[in-house]
Amino acid sequence: MRNLNFHGLSSEEAARRLAAYGPNEQPKAPPPGVFAIALRTLKEPMFFLLASAALLYLFVGDLGEGLFMVAGAGASVTLVVLQELRTERALQALNRLAEPTATCLRDGVERRIPARDLVPGDIILVGEGERAPADALLIGGDALVLDESLLTGESAPVMKTLAGAESPREFPDPGGEHTPFLFAGTMIARGSGMAEVVRTGARTAMGRLGATLAAIESEPSPLQQRTGRLVATLGAFALLFCVLVFLAYWLVHGDWFEGAIAGITLAIGLLPEEFPMVLAIFLALGAYRLARRNVLVRRSSVTETLGSTSILCVDKTGTLTQNRMRVAFAIPGGHDAPGDESRMLTRAALRASSLNPLDPMDRAVHVYAADAGVATEGEPVRSFPIRPDLLAFIQCWRDPSGESYAAKGAPEAIFKLARLSDEERTRLEIQIADLAHRGLRVLAVATTIPSPQAPTPEAASFNFVGLLAFEDPLREDVPAAVAAARRAGVAVAMITGDYPATALAIARQAGLDSDAGVIVGAEIAATPSERLPEKIRDLRVFARVTPSSKLALVQAFKADGHIVAMTGDGVNDGPALAAAHIGIAMGRRGSDVAREAAHIVLLDDSFPSIVVGVALGRRIFANLRRALIYVTAIHIPIAGVALAPILMGLPPLLLPPHVVLMELIIDPTCALVFESQPNEPDAMLKPPRRRDERLFGARELWLGFLQGFVVFLAVMSVYVIDSGLGAPQAQARGLAFATLVVSNLILALSDALPRGASLFSRDNLAFWLVAGAAAAMVAASLYVPPVSELLRFEPPSWQKLALALTLAAIAGSWYGVWRRLLYPAPRAQSEDGALTIDLH
Repeated sequence: MRNLNFHGLSSEEAARRLAAYGPNEQPKAPPPGVFAIALRTLKEPMFFLLASAALLYLFVGDLGEGLFMVAGAGASVTLVVLQELRTERALQALNRLAEPTATCLRDGVERRIPARDLVPGDIILVGEGERAPADALLIGGDALVLDESLLTGESAPVMKTLAGAESPREFPDPGGEHTPFLFAGTMIARGSGMAEVVRTGARTAMGRLGATLAAIESEPSPLQQRTGRLVATLGAFALLFCVLVFLAYWLVHGDWFEGAIAGITLAIGLLPEEFPMVLAIFLALGAYRLARRNVLVRRSSVTETLGSTSILCVDKTGTLTQNRMRVAFAIPGGHDAPGDESRMLTRAALRASSLNPLDPMDRAVHVYAADAGVATEGEPVRSFPIRPDLLAFIQCWRDPSGESYAAKGAPEAIFKLARLSDEERTRLEIQIADLAHRGLRVLAVATTIPSPQAPTPEAASFNFVGLLAFEDPLREDVPAAVAAARRAGVAVAMITGDYPATALAIARQAGLDSDAGVIVGAEIAATPSERLPEKIRDLRVFARVTPSSKLALVQAFKADGHIVAMTGDGVNDGPALAAAHIGIAMGRRGSDVAREAAHIVLLDDSFPSIVVGVALGRRIFANLRRALIYVTAIHIPIAGVALAPILMGLPPLLLPPHVVLMELIIDPTCALVFESQPNEPDAMLKPPRRRDERLFGARELWLGFLQGFVVFLAVMSVYVIDSGLGAPQAQARGLAFATLVVSNLILALSDALPRGASLFSRDNLAFWLVAGAAAAMVAASLYVPPVSELLRFEPPSWQKLALALTLAAIAGSWYGVWRRLLYPAPRAQSEDGALTIDLH
């Protein structure tokens, strides 16, 4: 082990090398362009039907109508492409946030930079749980143990040793013991060190394989897969109905052209092609909104689950607290002592800390020692990381007097190493309990007497040196966020490795439910798994918890019916994060292992961001549900008015050009208007939804059918009554079409608008833009002769139009009015900042 001092590259030199060598990133496929998205869109069944109708009009029917169909289909494709591009931009932004980072030395200062900015010659710091960001040469720190299975396929870890002056700089193939070569993408399983970057980007071993890591997973969510199958099934039925209507019309009326047009119109009305688009847009833009609030979603399917979280299991350090450790007290021998003993304790603690500290407590020890003017005064020989069975870090040092060990860790582990008497343990435990009740984290320190060659730590005779008490203040915004979570029916459990009294003190400061007391990891491990859910049902404070106990807690909460969100940052947190419904890794201090196992990365490591994420998750879920109900509702009248006249022996009401115009209204409405709506005022005053509650089930299907059926009755009533009163067919058709468009717009606003929200808030800007365009379209289609002739309309009187639009307003708004009367909006909870925070 060598303690080396490096300055690193200057910023100017690093910039020059970055321009010369290019970014340190693996080759990846470019995002889909406009042409690729348009080609994918044209393969959808909807556009096959539109193209068929356009071809029929062009070659058999009216040329003007055919050109209109081509223009309408082109406009519809353009809208879909624009929405896809918007979604793609959101996903690219998420991928940029998910890019890995690296700690390097630049201008002599330790910096955290995007790994893509590393260049050959950079000095990087690597530690346990991280992936090597580039091919590099180990030049300082500990001997490392690496998992190279990503490149070699071998599961056994390999040892890496420091490079010597004569070590070759040519990288061999991955694999092999006792070499100084670190390969990009391999995982540091144990140890920490300093390395010099040699190869970056496509020149690394991983780059040659074309492998990529830590990217946003954009595979379809289970809901998207189910919806895709549903739309495919409905598409098959729509085509079948199209053929049946075509044959029936041809056989009964002898007009195959009108039969084909009627069949295509019905098929378009039956096909809810907006479902996949709405889901993709909502999940992508929802993930982007979450990222703006420092909640980075790595798996899109978790967006559906986030709002249903019923218990948040969180770390104390850095999540509830500020992660700004400082040594508050150094107590030699567990009591006040002269200055020499205090300096001896400080030196022993410094020797028992990492040379290049990443851990907050190790950093605090370094700062405390520097302020006291204490140095290590020796050379490090080897180190022994913390183990589950020994919660202490031990390091061997050599100085002129010989070799000795310094150990720092949990008091009970150090007491065991120092073989303290029961009387001495009791005295120290009283001291520790007093410090812990004040919310301080306590570590103990021990050393051995120097000898020519130190034995193994297990055989060494340690002497207890003293206690260190660390202070890590609670984040100021945590109590309000905890209160918001509890009001929303979301329990908050704190899981920490701290002393039980420290955990309880912090829990009370944060406002957690601590009435049931605290349980320690040893008791969790000793409890049979089938009894653990009942044992921890009312407990919310867990202390001295090991990674295996974290996994047991997650499984127990799940068995008790909870939707579990779990935070973690360490190497051993991966299983618990993967087992939780929502695994949340820390973005700033979390290991790569934790980030890769997690569903979400918390970019600011802040607990309030989790609560805001839950609120946004509820908003996304509610808006998506409303959008899907609306899509269902609006297809009922379209399909109904396409089919009913045929069954009733009336002239056709809707023709393909009319359906194209409706699609130009529906697509932006469901994609823009619903997605932008805020939460209901009481969204965070309700308990989480049930675990088995579907986003779109039978209740939502029937609600959509009922709303759509009312609109269908209104539109058919206008058509039948106006026709019965002797109005020309074209006039009745135009009046019914205006009724359909207006009821569609009012239905959208009625479904989308949360209770208590203003019609004219900025969230409804998209609606008013769509409504203005639709109103202009309806006016032009009725009262501009070239357009009305093309669409086979005749202008109705203003009196008839006013009556029809009144009926449309009633048909579209009845449910929204009923919902607001039955469930009035509650008052905003102004005392809680988390509830009044802007979630846009």
